[in-house]
Amino acid sequence: MNIIQQAEDFVFAHFKDNLSPSYTYHNFNHTLRVVNATEKLIEKHQVPAMEKTALLLAAWFHDTGYTGGGDKHEQRSIVIFNSFAQNTSADAPTTALTAQLIRATDVTHEPVSLAEQIIRDADTAHFADPNYVLICELLREEWRLLGFKTYTDLEWASENRRILTQCHRFYTDYAKRKWQPQKDVNIALVQQQIKTLEADQAKNEGKKKKAEKEERPERGIETMFRTTLNNHTHLSQIADSKANILLSVNAIIISIALSTLVPKLDSPGNVHLVLPTFIMVMFSVVSIIFAILSTKPKVTRGLFTREEIGQKNINLLFFGNFYKMPVGEYLWAMNEMMKDKEYLYDSMIKDLYYLGIVLNRKYKLLRITYTIFMVGIIVSVIAFVLAFRSVTA
Repeated sequence: MNIIQQAEDFVFAHFKDNLSPSYTYHNFNHTLRVVNATEKLIEKHQVPAMEKTALLLAAWFHDTGYTGGGDKHEQRSIVIFNSFAQNTSADAPTTALTAQLIRATDVTHEPVSLAEQIIRDADTAHFADPNYVLICELLREEWRLLGFKTYTDLEWASENRRILTQCHRFYTDYAKRKWQPQKDVNIALVQQQIKTLEADQAKNEGKKKKAEKEERPERGIETMFRTTLNNHTHLSQIADSKANILLSVNAIIISIALSTLVPKLDSPGNVHLVLPTFIMVMFSVVSIIFAILSTKPKVTRGLFTREEIGQKNINLLFFGNFYKMPVGEYLWAMNEMMKDKEYLYDSMIKDLYYLGIVLNRKYKLLRITYTIFMVGIIVSVIAFVLAFRSVTA
């Protein structure tokens, strides 16, 4: 029995006994396709006898490492081949070249010699197979079973197009002349498949959106927007009212301090009141600053372009986005928005969202203001009590 037949028997038994059924692509059938493609390329190119043997051995063993997983399987394949070669008549040069050719099947390796080009083209000969789409489905199923990734039909077709057009090329003269035309046909088939799937997807999305719109209770939506907007507005008014109360109270405190306490601080007998008065006034000033910040409006540019309207990037329900625009432009933009129900609803949703952000800022600053005011009152009272006690002591 010659060494090539021994290799076939060994690889068949190796896959049968050790390969997981989840490998629906990288199995004995794929190996057999690569061997047949290698024989075809050897026949069409002038290959020395030793290189011919090494090529066929590499074709049989190049994926045997998948029995230990897909990661770095080339290195495991070389180890398996070396173990096989020790029990055969393979000489050292043939064994070394075979290992080199197995290593060359790594997609990151750029083939240099004719032998490396042959093994690489043979390993990807299915790209020029009339049944390419069906063969690649085996790889898709393998990745799904192994938990690598699950593709939709469109994702898988797009991935195939990327591999065919960006990541692969044939190296040998025969493959370029005879296999490339069928590969180009396969690229066109995949491209047509993508167009069909994209059209179906767009159609289904259109139906889905239409169904969603039909399912939306219009009156309920309007009520929801109206109620939420009223709630936001009411909360904003409450926040402004609270800020005004704090402003008024602290202004009164500062006014009383300036008119009653401060003039008396010049007297040597009132020196003990300097620090408590300063503490009270400073806390009141800080409270006023934060109260003002909570009601301070944010200025926007007040302009928009027709391109932004076309891209639906502008919320026309907020005055800050249009107050500098001519009335004619604003009328046109509003009419455009009202023609597009999705744009209209999106604008209303964005309006509520940004009102919520403003409310969050107001109430956060108000919380800080009330905390400062409360702490200031407590510290000021304690300071005055300690000041009076130090005088009476």
